[in-house]
Amino acid sequence: MSNERLAAAISRGHKTIEQIAREVDIDPKTVQRWMAGRTPHPRHRYALAHLLGESEEFLWPGVHRRPADALGATAEVVSVYSHRTDLNPDRWWDLFQGADAQIDLLGYTLYFLPHQHPELVELLLEKCGQGCRVRIALADPESEHVRRRDEEEHEAITLVPRIRSTLGAFAPLVECENADLRFQDVPLYNSVFRFDDQMLVTPHLYGMPGRSAPLLHLRRLGPSGVFSRFSAHFEGIWSDSRAIDQERPTTPLRSGT
Repeated sequence: MSNERLAAAISRGHKTIEQIAREVDIDPKTVQRWMAGRTPHPRHRYALAHLLGESEEFLWPGVHRRPADALGATAEVVSVYSHRTDLNPDRWWDLFQGADAQIDLLGYTLYFLPHQHPELVELLLEKCGQGCRVRIALADPESEHVRRRDEEEHEAITLVPRIRSTLGAFAPLVECENADLRFQDVPLYNSVFRFDDQMLVTPHLYGMPGRSAPLLHLRRLGPSGVFSRFSAHFEGIWSDSRAIDQERPTTPLRSGT
């Protein structure tokens, strides 16, 4: 029996099967199977309901959503990539555009983001104007951890020039009310990129630049899953960071969950 509620929600949302497949990160044929009546995996139900602005209970009556703990450790893992660069830049842009309440960025330099997306700062300013909170934590250029990381990577362009380049690109955000830029000075084991209830995580591997490191795509399903563990990782570093502009208060704009 076909899922008429799902079909109607897709029509109301003016979405095509191809758009849904790209945003939920599955094959278009899978979307067609769902419309024909097959029930999606829990993490896909969550993603599709969120995308269409409907509840899971409405789209799939009788299917009870289990808490994240009952779904197993991998339930919140949407995709895993061998290299950060394996994720299409368009997908990064979709995640930035889709965030409404919270964008958190943590890394050594974040150098690739403004270079990969020349209109990123303009988009972030627009998001801030709409009430979205943007928090960005870069490595302190004077940090001993930066010096040691440089020794590991042996990159032609060292970390400090990349940090300075990022600061230059993000300069318009410094005076933005809903944006907060900080320096962190800790051993950084992961870079974190949060977009509301979705997150990208890059584990830092010894001697390997971020572009070559693996990438995890996570989607929050509940308060006690993998997503929340990495969110706490961000919050811990953020609480120990210092404002780039010392004239601004260092109180966090938003507490992640």
